This record gives sequence, C-alpha cells and structure tokens, in this order.
Amino acid sequence: MRSKITRLLTISLLAAVLAVGLAGPAAAKEKFTVAWSIYVGWMPWEYAGDSGILKKWADKYGIEIKLLRMDYIPSVEAYVGKQVDACVMTNMEALNMPAASGIDTTVLIVGDYSNGNDALLTRGGVGVKDLSGKTINLVELSVSHYLLNRALEINGMSDRDVTLQNTSDSDIGPIFLADTSQEAVVTWNPIVMEIEQAPGVDKVFTSADIPGEIIDLMAVRSDVLKEHPELGKALTGAWYEVMSVMSKRGPEAEAAIAAMAEGSGATATEYKAQLKTTAMFYKPESAVEYTTSDEIKEKMNFVRKFCFDQGLLGEGVRSEDAVGVSYPDGSTQGSADNVKMRFDASYMQMAAEGQLKAN
Repeated sequence: MRSKITRLLTISLLAAVLAVGLAGPAAAKEKFTVAWSIYVGWMPWEYAGDSGILKKWADKYGIEIKLLRMDYIPSVEAYVGKQVDACVMTNMEALNMPAASGIDTTVLIVGDYSNGNDALLTRGGVGVKDLSGKTINLVELSVSHYLLNRALEINGMSDRDVTLQNTSDSDIGPIFLADTSQEAVVTWNPIVMEIEQAPGVDKVFTSADIPGEIIDLMAVRSDVLKEHPELGKALTGAWYEVMSVMSKRGPEAEAAIAAMAEGSGATATEYKAQLKTTAMFYKPESAVEYTTSDEIKEKMNFVRKFCFDQGLLGEGVRSEDAVGVSYPDGSTQGSADNVKMRFDASYMQMAAEGQLKAN
C-alpha cells in the first residue's frame, strides 16, 4: 500500500514538473522609461511614482514603468536619442526637437498650459514698447524666447529690435537680482516669483497674455505607443487619478500638494501660487475639449512660425510646413507626407468615458 502511494506521488510530481516545463518561464513584463523634469505642471508624475499610483496602473496593464528625473533639455535629448520611451515637454520642444529630428511623436496627454508661469520682467517702469535697443536676458531658443517674440510681435516689433543675452536657467535669477543695471529678463516660475519680489521690478508681459500657446505635454514615441497601447493606458489612468486627488479638498489633496511642493524645492504656499498661474486640465473631458478644438491649431501656428523663423526645424527647411502636425479630427498642418507630431485625444477620451480603471 505504501509503495503504491509513493508511486502515485512520484507520477503526480513528474506530471507537475512536466507541466511547468511545457509552460516555460513566466513572460517578463515589458519595461518602459519615462523622463520628467521639475516644473509645477509635471510634479504630479513624481507623486504618481512615489505614491504607488503609477505602479498600480502599470500592474493593471502588465507592464513596468520607470520614472527618470532629468534636467529639462537633456530629458528631451534623451527622448530624441531613444534612450527613453516617453517624456514631458512643451508643444514647442515637441515640434522643434523630436519632430524636427524625424522622431514620430504622439501627444498622449495635454496636461495644462502656462497661464502666467512664464514672464517678461523689467526694472524702472520699462514697458514692452520701451524695449527697443535694450539687452534682454533669457534662455535663447526656449519658451522664454518664444514669449518675448510674441510680446514684441504684438507690440509691432521683433527680436531684431533688441539684444538677446543668452543665460542659463540656473544663473538667470541670481544674475538679474545682483546686477541692477539689467533692465529686462524673461524666465519661468519659480524664478519669476523670486525676481518679482525685488523693488522696482514689474511683470510687463506673461503667458497669460497668450493663453494656450505654451502647452505642457506627455509625449510618447509613436512606434512604442502603437506596439504597446497598454503604456498609453497606464500613463493616462495614473495621471487622471493624481488629477482627481489634487482637485479635491481635504487632507489627501493637501498631502499630495505638500509632496509635490517639497519635490520641487518650494513651500506648499509657493507651489499653490504656481498652480494659480497654470491652467491645469484636471478633468480628461477638459483636455479632450481643448485638444480637439480649432483653438489649439491656431496656437500651434504661432509656434510653427516661430520655430521656422529661428531655424529650429532644421537646415535647408524652407517653410514652417516642412514638419506635419496632425490632429484628432484628421486634419494636418504642414506636410501630410511628413507628419511627425500627432495630437491624440483617444486615451484621454477613454479616461473621460471611464474605460480606464485600475484594479
């Protein structure tokens, strides 16, 4: 009897081993890397990672997502070099860096637009119309340069009427505050908040004067998203869960804001002040509405023209139409044969319709 039981156990054990062998090892999860940098509208990504929200959504779709904090321009360069799969960036950089370099890029999430976070500041009562012939400190070919260009354009001038002094974002605030002979500077928050506290300094033009033109995005390489839509679903689901937390009142929202503030080196009060000058699309419905509107096309035309005028679309490019930008309604600005930047509202629409739900 005992030998019979032993024989049966042995057969059962062999069958189990054989079954495991036939099934093979468990399939490894697809791994993706997402680059982000410090900015009021992008701090929710750090919170998504630290809180476990991003992991929860990644687990739902059977993938792994690694967040990689980097300085801004290097992060976009890493994206262009295909060292990361997705990256936060503005609409301007999305066009003139990856798209202009031939990296087909999909705008997965339209998170917000700058509504005062970027500003032109002056000393001694100098207005925009008084800037002709003056030297202006900024990070050349950045959104600061774009803001200045628009301010001058609206007032009948161009950047040929001023002298541009290229200054790094890490130095621009301290240099302007220390050298009171400098009359004008263009930069972004939190540097703007620091500079405007100085006596005699005024904000004379901000991104609130050109709403919707400086947009903050989550961009994903189109080939990666096409092959792995689960990445798009996980990122979008995680983002709007964080948006839901932030937009509610109560201790959970306060704790989230405090964490984002700390991560950006600001106090909760300072971070809330920055949020006031950021038009966040807290609800996916709002983001979809803007992304599918004619307004975004109008704003992108300003950006396309600036990028072409500054030579940011590449050598030998003869017009802003060299790089195609497509929209959810199927329309295209620029070359339909060279579409490299795609606004895609489908994942945000899934979130709006409740099709994305974490376990």
